[in-house]
Amino acid sequence: MDMKTYDVIIIGGGQAGLSVAYFLKRTHLKYLILDNQTQPGGSWLKTWDSLKLFSPSAYSSLSGWAMPKSKTEYPTKTEFINYLKAYENRYNFPIQRETEVITIKKETEYFKIETSQGIIYSKAVVSATGTAKHPFIPSYPNSKLFTGEQIHSAHYSNSNHLKDKKVLIVGGGNSGAQILAEVSKHAQTKWVTLNDPQFLPDDIDGRYLFEDANNRFFDKSNTNNKPKISLSSIVMIQSVKEARERNVLHAVRPFKSFYNEGVIWQNDVKEKFDTVIWCTGFKANLNHLKSLHVIEDHKIKTDYTRSILEPNLWLVGYGNWTGFASATIYGVGKTARQTAKEIKEMFLKN
Repeated sequence: MDMKTYDVIIIGGGQAGLSVAYFLKRTHLKYLILDNQTQPGGSWLKTWDSLKLFSPSAYSSLSGWAMPKSKTEYPTKTEFINYLKAYENRYNFPIQRETEVITIKKETEYFKIETSQGIIYSKAVVSATGTAKHPFIPSYPNSKLFTGEQIHSAHYSNSNHLKDKKVLIVGGGNSGAQILAEVSKHAQTKWVTLNDPQFLPDDIDGRYLFEDANNRFFDKSNTNNKPKISLSSIVMIQSVKEARERNVLHAVRPFKSFYNEGVIWQNDVKEKFDTVIWCTGFKANLNHLKSLHVIEDHKIKTDYTRSILEPNLWLVGYGNWTGFASATIYGVGKTARQTAKEIKEMFLKN
């Protein structure tokens, strides 16, 4: 074919895309990573300034090369981005940046990939675009009447502009707890969660989550009587512990609607707020796959990471429906290894 043609195209240059590339590098397949960023880092480039990982560097590593030890127990956002950059350079992955994938269509045995930089063809596609481009904000009555500021955690950088303001933080996960811990130092805050927040014991962090991911992947039973943990539970990193000491980690149940100056609680009491920060998660970024007609309810039916309806398509790093903990640093390697193995086997059969 007289055009740009590859065996495999990986869409997304974050941790999931790099993990797949690491294992494909061991094959003889011709592959290319398409990334819409201007620099290494993937979705980490868009996270808030003070974000910290909740695993030590040894447990925050991609396959093949351990992250260098961080200055503190838990690596910062900047340290992890620098690690991703060094990881790219170490393995010299083929990456085409500033390339937005617009749509993908199937033409006989090839995928036709339309991008902002032209058309590319490939026999297999690995979609590893994550969720960062699709922040989720739940629907509340009269939300458009509220005249204050509403931002999602995806667009929160720091609390500099919130000094002395009244801020409502919505969402009970790690992002909600960490942002609450930071904002509450400079503003009056209130925390809204669907249910009581689940805090892990102080001595449990990502190391235990890493072990749990391994056990589930290899289907090992938990014989060590270790506590049950969840990826949605809040890890008590130092900033969250400090917020606990300031007695700010108290959450209330959701309000019932907005009004122009704030929110109306379930007992009809109105309360004014200057800003609402939504720490309510994300949905998978799958818009580029719409033309393949494989999306159902914001997901794609898969056998592990492989699409059932389009078997030359794999999805890596979107969450538990593409492998337990696949959207995490410590979980994505397992799914990436299996994905590369299946792709290699597909080409051997053909």
